[in-house]
Amino acid sequence: MDYKTLALAEWNESHVRCWLESIGIKKEYVEKLCEEEVTGPVLKELDEPFLKSMGMKGGQIHILTRKRNELLEHLHKNAGVDSAQSHIPIIKDSEPLGSDVTTNDDKKRVKNRTSSISLKANASTEETNSDLKGTTNTQPQRASSFQGTSYHHGSSETDNAGAEETSEEHTEKTQSTRGRKSRKSHSLHENTVESLTLSKFRQFKNEDINFKYVENRVLAPETGVIDLITPCHEYKSFIIAAQLDRQRLQAKFAYEVIKYASACMNVRTNGTIHFGVMDSVEDKGWKHGQIAGIPVKDREIYVDALDYIEKCFELSHSEAARNCIHPPIFTEVIQKDPQEQHFVVEVDIEPSSSTVKGKIFTVRLPKFSEQNNKVNLDKIPVLYQRVGTKSEPVKNEELVTFIQGLQDRDVRREKAESSSNEDPIEMSQNLGRKLSVLFTDGRNYMNDSLWYILVTNSCGKEDLKYVNFLMRMNIFCVFDFDEDSNVSGLYAKYKEHHATRSHFLQNYANESRMSTTEFQKHLGLFDHTSWIFCNGRSDFLGDEKPCDEDTWIRTKKKYLKKAISFICDEILPKGSFVVLFLLLSPVEKPMVDTFQEFYTEMNGMDYIICLAESKENYEKWANLAQASCSIETLEQRSIVGMKLSHIDATIQNMLPSTTCPRHLPVSTRGLCELPTLEEEKMFSLEVLCADQCDDIKLELLSTKEIQEIESTFYQGRKVSWKNFWLADKGSCSDVIERETCEEVHKILDDILYGNRIRFSVAKLKIFHQPGSGGSTIARQVLWKRRKDLRCAVVKPSYPVSTVSQHAVSFREYDENDMKNYLPVLLLVEDYDEDYLDELKNDLMDAMAARRSHFSKPCFILMGCKRSNVPEKLCKASPLDTVAVTHKLTDREKYMFKTKIEKLQKQKDFKPEFILTFVLMSEEFNETYVRQFVEHLLQGIDLSSPVTNLMRYVALLNFYVHNSYISLSHCEAFLGLGAYTEKRAREYDFKNNLSEQARVIFIELREYTTCITSVHIIHYLVAKEILHQLSGSQPQSQIAMNLLQEKVLFHHRFGREEFIKFIRDLFIRRDKKSRGDNTDSLFSPFIEHVCKVENCEKAIEVLKTAYECLGKDAFFAQQLARLHYTHEKFEDAEYWAGIAKSHLPNDSFILDTEGQVYRKWFSFTVDKKTDEVAPGEVIQMIEIALKAMKCFRAAQQAAKLEIDNMNNAGYFGEVEVGCRLLKFLSTLEIFPRNTQGEHSELVRYLLTDYIPEEIKKPWGKLHSRLKGLRQNIYNALEWISEDISYFQTDKNQDKDDEEGQEKEEQVYNPRKWLKRQSEVYAKFFTSKDLMGESNEEPENQLVKSMNIYKYGGGSVTTILSFFSDSKEKRSVEKLEKIMNFYPEDPRRERLEDIDLINYILCHITLSCLSPGSSKLLPFQMLRELSNRFFKQRTSFPASAYFLLTLLYWPDDALDKEPNPDKEDILISALQTMKRLHDIKVKNVAPRKKRIYTHFFLGKGSGLRKIVHKTRIDKLIDGSLNDRRMKWQHGDVWNIGKIRDVLRRVSGWTENGSLFVRGHVRQIHILPLHYNSVPQGNENVTFYLGFSFNGFVAHDIQVNK
Repeated sequence: MDYKTLALAEWNESHVRCWLESIGIKKEYVEKLCEEEVTGPVLKELDEPFLKSMGMKGGQIHILTRKRNELLEHLHKNAGVDSAQSHIPIIKDSEPLGSDVTTNDDKKRVKNRTSSISLKANASTEETNSDLKGTTNTQPQRASSFQGTSYHHGSSETDNAGAEETSEEHTEKTQSTRGRKSRKSHSLHENTVESLTLSKFRQFKNEDINFKYVENRVLAPETGVIDLITPCHEYKSFIIAAQLDRQRLQAKFAYEVIKYASACMNVRTNGTIHFGVMDSVEDKGWKHGQIAGIPVKDREIYVDALDYIEKCFELSHSEAARNCIHPPIFTEVIQKDPQEQHFVVEVDIEPSSSTVKGKIFTVRLPKFSEQNNKVNLDKIPVLYQRVGTKSEPVKNEELVTFIQGLQDRDVRREKAESSSNEDPIEMSQNLGRKLSVLFTDGRNYMNDSLWYILVTNSCGKEDLKYVNFLMRMNIFCVFDFDEDSNVSGLYAKYKEHHATRSHFLQNYANESRMSTTEFQKHLGLFDHTSWIFCNGRSDFLGDEKPCDEDTWIRTKKKYLKKAISFICDEILPKGSFVVLFLLLSPVEKPMVDTFQEFYTEMNGMDYIICLAESKENYEKWANLAQASCSIETLEQRSIVGMKLSHIDATIQNMLPSTTCPRHLPVSTRGLCELPTLEEEKMFSLEVLCADQCDDIKLELLSTKEIQEIESTFYQGRKVSWKNFWLADKGSCSDVIERETCEEVHKILDDILYGNRIRFSVAKLKIFHQPGSGGSTIARQVLWKRRKDLRCAVVKPSYPVSTVSQHAVSFREYDENDMKNYLPVLLLVEDYDEDYLDELKNDLMDAMAARRSHFSKPCFILMGCKRSNVPEKLCKASPLDTVAVTHKLTDREKYMFKTKIEKLQKQKDFKPEFILTFVLMSEEFNETYVRQFVEHLLQGIDLSSPVTNLMRYVALLNFYVHNSYISLSHCEAFLGLGAYTEKRAREYDFKNNLSEQARVIFIELREYTTCITSVHIIHYLVAKEILHQLSGSQPQSQIAMNLLQEKVLFHHRFGREEFIKFIRDLFIRRDKKSRGDNTDSLFSPFIEHVCKVENCEKAIEVLKTAYECLGKDAFFAQQLARLHYTHEKFEDAEYWAGIAKSHLPNDSFILDTEGQVYRKWFSFTVDKKTDEVAPGEVIQMIEIALKAMKCFRAAQQAAKLEIDNMNNAGYFGEVEVGCRLLKFLSTLEIFPRNTQGEHSELVRYLLTDYIPEEIKKPWGKLHSRLKGLRQNIYNALEWISEDISYFQTDKNQDKDDEEGQEKEEQVYNPRKWLKRQSEVYAKFFTSKDLMGESNEEPENQLVKSMNIYKYGGGSVTTILSFFSDSKEKRSVEKLEKIMNFYPEDPRRERLEDIDLINYILCHITLSCLSPGSSKLLPFQMLRELSNRFFKQRTSFPASAYFLLTLLYWPDDALDKEPNPDKEDILISALQTMKRLHDIKVKNVAPRKKRIYTHFFLGKGSGLRKIVHKTRIDKLIDGSLNDRRMKWQHGDVWNIGKIRDVLRRVSGWTENGSLFVRGHVRQIHILPLHYNSVPQGNENVTFYLGFSFNGFVAHDIQVNK
C-alpha cells in the first residue's frame, strides 16, 4: 500500500524507504536506515547522534531531520480533520455572473467562507485565487503539485470570470476535471511548506531568451505605483485557466491584461502582469508570489488574445493602447523534474507620455457566456485605476477629480521619463580585487597546495592566447565539453605544456568494481592531468562521438554523476580543491548539469569559481544554474566581463612562483632546461633540479610564514626542499647536519671515484631509528649533490618497470655523450629488499643493452629505511651502509642545544612547535619520553572523544608502520560534520582538540593522494601514551572500542586505507625480510595482548574483528592459528572450518587447516605416556592422516592459483608423514629387528601383511597407511623439482647459526629436503625384506630407499652434492649410490624416476670426478635417455632437462647433421617450456628467477658439462663480491673462466637470438632481454642449461 495513504505509525521499512527517496536522501544512507529497521514510529524518534553513528554526513542529516520535523508538524496540524472534510459544502452564489466587478464585501464574504474549510492531511489543498476577482461562484478544486519539488502547491480557481451565466454542474465538470488533469497531486507527507528563495524579475521590456524563472522561488510582493517608471507588478496563478479551450482562455487572458493595462495607463505607470505566479493569501499551501508556471501549448493563443484591445478600448484610443500594451513574453520556468514545460507569461505595460498624453482609457471587458457559448463585452465602459496593488474602477463621485488630475499625471510622467533617459554613470567594479580575493582568500598569493578542477567549453583561437594561467595551476582534471578540443581547442594547447591522460565520462564508471585505490591508479589520477571529454571527441576513431543535448542527458548524464561523486566523495577531500568554471563560449545544459552536481556534492558554492568574459554567456549559464543556487550567490563567486587577457595576467601575478624554467646538470658541467611536460612524463620520480625552489617569490613570504615552514619541520613533519632553500638564502637558520651525513658523502665519493670494481648500478643504504633524522640526512645529501648529479626521489607504490623506465629517461634526458652521462642518485625510502633488488636488476639490464663501458656508476640507489637495530644491519655490510641512531655525539648535542635556544628567541614561540626536535635532542631517552607523556596527560579527560581518538591513533601508529587516521575520519569522529561554509579546515579541527591532542598530533599529506592524515609525532610517544592510558583501559579494550566505532568504519572517504590499517593491526606479522626486528607468529598487537594480558583477550578481540570486518576468512584463519598455538585444538579446528567455508579453494587456508591437525598430532605424540590406550593411538593416527589429507588439498588448490606459488602443502605433508612414521615405529606392535631396523613396520606398510592385533581395530586405517610411503614420496619429488627450477638456498653460504634461526624449509630448502629424505628412507631400508631375486618389488624398493638414504633419490639432493665443501665425500657417496643400480641398466629396466636419477648421478659424478670408473660412456647415456623421447607418456621436467644436456651438439659425436637428434632436442625444449609456463604462473619476476645449473664447457661428452659451482670456485673475493660479479657480468672477464667455458656462435633477428642445432635453428633465451642487440647481428655467448631451456650469457656482437 502507498505510504501516502497510511498513518505514520503504520509505515514499515519499505514505506520509510519511499519517503526517504522522495526527499532526496542518498541511496547508501537509505539502505543503511532500512538495515537498521527504521519504521514509521522509529522515524519519529530519530536523532542526530544515531544518524552520525551510522556514518551519515551533516548535510544529509540536516535534510532528513528538517523534512521529518515538517512532516510531523503537518500531521499534528491536520490531525482529526477527516470528519470535517466530509461536510465541506459546495459554495454557491445566486447573483448573476455578469455583474461588473467583485466588491470588497464580496471578497470578504468569499474569504470568510473559504477560511472555514478544513484541510485533509493527504488531500489536495484548496484555494481561492485573487486572479478570479470577477467571480462570486467558488468551487473546491483538486490541487496540483509540481513534480520534483518538496513543496505542496494547491489551487482552486474559478476561471469563468466573464461568464454571464453558468450552471453548477458545468462548473464542476469542466474546472474540477481540468484542474485534476493539470498536474498530479502529492500528499502532505511528501510536500511540505518551507521558506522559499527570493527571485529576481525579468528586466522590463527585455525579452532575454537566457532569463529563466525557477519553480517555487518567490517574487517580491505585488506593488502599487512607485515612480511611474519602475513597473508595478500583479500576479495571476492561471493554473486552471491555462487548461481552458482557446475561446475561453483568450477571453480570460484578455480580461485580466486589459483591466490591468487600462489601470496602469490611466495612472501613467509602467507595469507588468505575470501569469503563472501565485497571488493567493488565503491558502497556506502557497506563498504569495510563488512561481508555479503554466503549460503553454500554443503561444499564438496568448498573442492573439490581445486582439481584444481594438474591441475593448474606444476606437480613438485603441492604437494608443496597442502601443502601450507589449506582446506577451514567455519566460521558461526551470523545474527539478519536469514532465511538461512551464512558462510564466508576462505582459509589459508602458504608457509613454507621447502616446497617452491627454487620454483617458475606459474599457469594456470581455467575458465568456456559458449560456450563449460566446464572448460578450461589458455594456458600459469602465474607467480603471491602480489603487495600491489592485486595479479598481473609479467611483462615480471621484470621476471628475480623477479627470482633473489628468494633466498633472501627464506632467509627472514626462518628468519621470526625462530623468530616466539620462545615461546613468555606470561604476566599474573592482574585478581585479574580487578575482584576487576569490583565488587567494585575501592572502598575498594563491595556495599552491590546492588542486583545481576545470569545467570548460569550446575555446576560440583568440582565447587560446590567454590561458597561460591554466598551464601554471595544479589542474587535477578537466571536464571539457568541446568535442574539438584535441584538434583546435584547449586540450591541444594544454598538451604542449603538460602530460595528460584523456578519458571519457564512462571511464569513471568503474564497471569492473575495482577498489578506490586500484581504480585511482588505473586512471592515473595523480600521475597526469585527467582530461575528460564530456561530449565525445570529433577526432576519435572509436564510438565515442558528440551528441545533442537530449541524447547527452539520456546516455551520458548518469556517468557525469558517477564521475563527480567519485572525485568528491572518494578522491579529493573537501577543502583541498576548487572547481573552476571557465565559460569561453555559449553554454548548453550539460555544462549546467555539471555545476549542479558539483554544487550538490560540495554543499554549496564556497569552493566553486566562475570566470566569463562574455556577460551573455554568463547570464545564460547563471539563469539555468539558479535552479540549484541563487543568482546573487552565483554573482558573488563569479568574475564576469573581465577580459580573459586581464584574468590571465592577474592570476599569474598571484601565483607563488615565477615562470622561470627548471634546470638539470649535464655532463659538460653546464645546465639543460627541464620542461614541465618532460618532467611529468617521469611521474614516478620526484625530480630535484639544480635550481630547485628558485622560482619561489621570496618577497611574498612573510617572516611569520617562514617561521611556520621551519616550525612545521621541527614539529615532526618530513623536511622539504623549501627548508634547505630558505636556509641557503639566509631567511632561516641552517638545518642541523648530523655527522652521519658526512659518512654518506664519503661512501658516495668512494662509489663515484674510489678504486673499486665499477658496476652500472651501486647501492648505498641508510638504516635509521624512527625519528633519528635518517630521511633528513638522505635529503640533505641529495640537496648538496643536486648540481653535480641528477637527483630524484622514487615515489612509493609504482612498479619497478615504471620506475626503471623513468630513471633511464631521466639519466639520458638532453645528453649526448653516452659514456659520460652524469650518474643518477635515486632515493628509495621505506623500501622492500626484493623491490630494491629488482629495481637494481632492471636498471642493470637496461644499461647492459647500451653496450658501453661506463667510467662511473650509471645509477646509485640510496635506500633509506627505518630499523630499530640499524647498527646490526650496518655491520652486515659496512662498506655501503650507515646507521643513524637516536644517540647524539657531543658535537651534535651542542648543535641541538644552540638551535633550540635560537628557536626560543623567535616571536610567538611555542614549545610544542618543536616538540619532536626537543625529543630528538634528548636522544628519545625512555625516561624523558615517559616523563614528557606523564606531564602531558595530567588532568586529561579520559572519557572525552578526543582522548579516545588519541588512543586509537596511538594504537595504530605504534603497531602498524606508516599508519594514520585521515583528517576526514577524525572530523567525522569528533562530529564536526560536513563543510557547508568556507573556513580554514585544519584550524577548525585543531580548535576542537584538547591541549594534549594539539601537542602530539601532526598532520601530513600523503604522497600519491590528497588525503591529509593525522599521526602522533613519534612512535615512541605513541607507545608511551598507550602504556599510560592502558592503566585505565588495557590495549585489548582500546582495540575493542575502536572496532565498535561505526562512524570510523562507515566513513566513505579514505575508507580503504583505514580498513587496511585495521587489518594490519590484527593480521600483519613482523618479518625480518621486510626490515622488522623479528619474525613474529602473529601481529605485534596480538602478541602483546597474549603476553601482557592473556590469550583469551586476544581471541576475544580477534573474534570481534572477524565480525566487524565482514566475517573475513583471514581473520578466521588467524583465530585457528591462535587457538592451535595455545593448544586449543578443537576450537582451532572449528575456526579453520569457518575460514574454509568462506574460501574453500584457498591454498593458504587449507594449509592452515592442515597445520591445525599437524600441531594437534605433534602435541598428542609429545604428551603421550608409555602406556597409551589403543583407542588413543587410533585417534592420534586419524589426526595425522587428516593433516596429510588437508595438505594434499592445499597442494591441489595451489596448482590452480595463478598469482602465487604456495608449496607449503608439500612440505607439510612430508613433515607429518615422517613424524607419523616415527610414531608408528615406537608402537609395540611394530618391534625392531636385531639390527635395529623397522622390519615389521616396513612389512606392514609395503605388503599385504597386517598384524592380527590391529586387523579389526585399525580397519579404517589400513588402506591409508599403506599409501603413506607413496604419498610422502610424491611430495618429496615435487619439492625436489620445484627447488631445481628456481633457486639455490638463500643462505647456503651463511653461518649455520644464522640458518638455524629461520625456518629451514624456507631459507635452506635443499638442506631440509636432504634431511627429510634421509628420515623417510631409513624406515624402508630393512634387509629382512630383501629376497633372493632382484626382481622382487620389495627388493627394488629397499634398494631405492638406500639410494634415497645416501642422497641419490631426487634431482635436488643429487645436485646438492655440488654444495658439499668436501668433494671427496660427495664422490664416495655418489659411487656408493651407483652400486645400488644394475651393472647394465639396458638389461634390467629401471623405473622412469630411477633412470632420471641414475643419469643425473653420472653427470654429477663426471663434474666432480671425471675419471671415475663408475661412469658409463656418453653414448650409452644418450641411448638410455631416448626413453623420454620415444615413449609418449608424461615425464618430469628433469627428464627433458637431461635430454637438453645430452643432445646438445657434441663436436666428437655429432660431426654429421642428424635430424633424429634434432627432433629429440627440439621436442625436449618445447616440453620444458610448456611445463615451465605451468610452473611459474603469473608470479612476480623476482620470485621466479630461473636458475642456470650447468654451462657448456670446452670438452666433449660428459666433460663438456660444467656445473655453476665450478665457476664460483674460480671467482676470487668474498661471497658478496662473487654475487656482485655475477650480477654485473664481470665473471665473463675472468681468464680462468674463459679457459673452461666455450663461446657459442649464433645470430639475432628482430631482437630474438638463435643458434644452429643439429640441422635447424634453435631459439635461445637471453639472461637479460635488453642485452640482445637490435637488428640482425652475428654474436657469440656462453650457453647455460636451465629448466626453462637454453640461456645465453654475455652476448657479444662479432667484431
